[in-house]
Amino acid sequence: MPISTLLSQALVAFTIESDNEFERRMPHRTSNHGSTDGSRDHPWLVSMAMWSNCMRFVGDEGVSVKELERLARTTTNLKGMERWGYIVLEAGVIRPTPKGRQAREVWAPLFGIIEKRWQERFGREKINQLRESLTALIRQFDFDLPDCLPILGYGLFSRVPEAPKTGITPDHTLPALLSKVLLAFAVEFENESDLSLAISANVLRILTEEGVRVRDLPRLSGVSKEAISMAMGVLKKRRIAVVEADPAGSRAKIARLTSRGRAAQEAGHKLLAVIEERWRSRFGTENIDNLQEGLDLPHLFEALEPYPDGWRAAVRRPTMLPHYPMVLHRGGFPDGS
Repeated sequence: MPISTLLSQALVAFTIESDNEFERRMPHRTSNHGSTDGSRDHPWLVSMAMWSNCMRFVGDEGVSVKELERLARTTTNLKGMERWGYIVLEAGVIRPTPKGRQAREVWAPLFGIIEKRWQERFGREKINQLRESLTALIRQFDFDLPDCLPILGYGLFSRVPEAPKTGITPDHTLPALLSKVLLAFAVEFENESDLSLAISANVLRILTEEGVRVRDLPRLSGVSKEAISMAMGVLKKRRIAVVEADPAGSRAKIARLTSRGRAAQEAGHKLLAVIEERWRSRFGTENIDNLQEGLDLPHLFEALEPYPDGWRAAVRRPTMLPHYPMVLHRGGFPDGS
């Protein structure tokens, strides 16, 4: 698989395991699965991304919107975080609510807890190798990137402005290292592609000219039906794919590639290979080989086992991890849930 896929699936697995633990420890409410203790006073459940791009930087004394974006080096969903009960925003200053402070305390140790589990599951030497290979690449970047993937923007692009080194102390947690390297790959891909890596890797990848049932796309891609709907909107608008009645006569709708879509699919595959070869030249073949070896993590799906009372236990268990995280404004879940 492409390096971007290996990075993505490791990051998604780590995120889901962290999210499951946050859900277990933090009183919360959800749209479809009720509320802890039946209370409506709990904050709405969100994913790890909202710690990394928001709550990590919101101290009790507050932080300005401009300073938050400088520290996080990306934007967050401020209106959502306020509506969901984590922050209050007054006169351009963001402060945590009491529940936001509680969530911050729950989130703070989770990365270390999950990484320790990974050391036990995959071996300390294996995880150390992964850390070292990611760090070796990041040291060679001549630009600064956030410590998390940004919320996907218009067209589901991950593009962020390449900024010179800021001097901000970087996050050395494993998901931050994975995110930086994956985002660097996505930025390079998207600088040369008319389609985002999120769309190309997850949805365009699985479409055919014969057609795929729309209801099967979430299962085949590993991303939610909401994320699929957003991606298909882009593909239909650009006449890369169409959605039509099943020619076999069933009531199902099918999504199929147009001739333009087939060319776009082939171009995406080629660009992944070109960038990977370019990285070997730029960063060293040995470094890329070490990264691929470090990302060879068997039984990643063990990280996806939810707690019995978690929301993921109430939905169909995924059979595929996303080939690129679909971090949306809906709460930052890595599969667009």
